Amino acid sequence: MKDNKNAKMQNDIPDVTENPLFHDTWKLLKKYRDVVWSLELSVQQVRNNFEIEYGNSIEDFLDSIYLAGADLSGSSLEYHAKCIERSHKMLKLMENAVELLRSKHKHGESYYWILYYTFLSPQQLRNVEEIIEKLQPHIRNISFRTYYRKRQEAIEALSSVLWGYTSKDCVEVLEKFFPDNPDGSKMA
Repeated sequence: MKDNKNAKMQNDIPDVTENPLFHDTWKLLKKYRDVVWSLELSVQQVRNNFEIEYGNSIEDFLDSIYLAGADLSGSSLEYHAKCIERSHKMLKLMENAVELLRSKHKHGESYYWILYYTFLSPQQLRNVEEIIEKLQPHIRNISFRTYYRKRQEAIEALSSVLWGYTSKDCVEVLEKFFPDNPDGSKMA
């Protein structure tokens, strides 16, 4: 019965996954744990394979290669390094955006905890009830409906940090500062 009630409450709130403005942020958040796990496995696998094959750490090897002036262009080592670097950059972008949201947004602290327990914590929680239970010390008396509403707001705020305002948002903001004249022309 609780699941039906939760589904009904969730259906009353617009689905952020269907909004094209926030779709990319939603996808990033949904993949975050998988990317972190995959990146950690890739780095560990490359390190282990390298130590087995070459008998020393990858850092020591790269230092000696660079000192010798060797070029690794086109090698599988370069390919793996670039994949790891790309994933690492994406994670840093997300972490920096979340930290900026947390420290600068007026609701940043509560948004942070919602994003953390929903998407970013190392272990995925089983369900919304468990997420809400974890949120209790940070957001008092949070209901299912409030959770879904604030989750959407948090994703929208994070989207603004990641992608900036959309042109539509900018036009709406500009129109507030420079409303149309009665004759239809814009005020300068």
